[in-house]
Amino acid sequence: MGSNLRGDDRSAAIEAIVEEIGGDFLLVDPSVDVFRAFVEYGVETDAGLPTVRVLAKESVLKDTRDDFLVAADAADLVESGHLELRVLEGVVENTLFVSEDDLFALVPASESVACLAADSDEFVADAYATFDDRFETAAAFDLRTPGLSRVRETMDESIGPDARADFDTVLASLEAARGNGEGLDEVTISLLVAAKNEALLYDISKWGEDVGIASKATFSRTKTELEDMGIIDTEKVPIDVGRPRLRLKFGDTPLADASSEELASVAQKVIN
Repeated sequence: MGSNLRGDDRSAAIEAIVEEIGGDFLLVDPSVDVFRAFVEYGVETDAGLPTVRVLAKESVLKDTRDDFLVAADAADLVESGHLELRVLEGVVENTLFVSEDDLFALVPASESVACLAADSDEFVADAYATFDDRFETAAAFDLRTPGLSRVRETMDESIGPDARADFDTVLASLEAARGNGEGLDEVTISLLVAAKNEALLYDISKWGEDVGIASKATFSRTKTELEDMGIIDTEKVPIDVGRPRLRLKFGDTPLADASSEELASVAQKVIN
């Protein structure tokens, strides 16, 4: 059984707990901030992360799904078998990290985060059995977001390495790529990258639908909105058979001279 731990922040506290447990565990009732910090830690740890079963409130999981950057990283962990998400029903008083041998409650304070360890083997065993049963009967939660590794790999293959590099740069310039009106969503970001690389709307929308970002219709609708706002421009490209396709570009728009690092901020100024 572990002893009390402390970290300077959530990330440090999570790292200390995971290292102390040393194996698979349940993460019960994390807040949005704790879950985001855990996902970030998990991605940085990569293959070293144990299997973690998460029981979280549906509101927390939905907030995660709305943030593309966090959701895509979490999806990577799900796809690699390190993470399983289920919906928590009922009330739990603290965020808990529970294994067969250890239980830690995460308690944030003003200048640090405490990890309080249970001091009873019997209590730990009872708590693990309780939450193990609750996890097994809980409803699974689908992030409905592709893993970021798969997004990057398929963009490289379908649109090109330059577009993929621009995509990475734009994501790095953002704290969140949100689809709920609080920032640029993943479809808008993809279209900006496509316009910078003068890719076809058909190619970027087919890629986006195939990889699971959004439907072709969503890409087309968002393209029209961005065009109406003067953010992107298009030109017709004739093909051998059928209607001409549209090439995305910036043309004489505010983003024409923007670097990859500036794409998101310039676009947000126009939108806002």
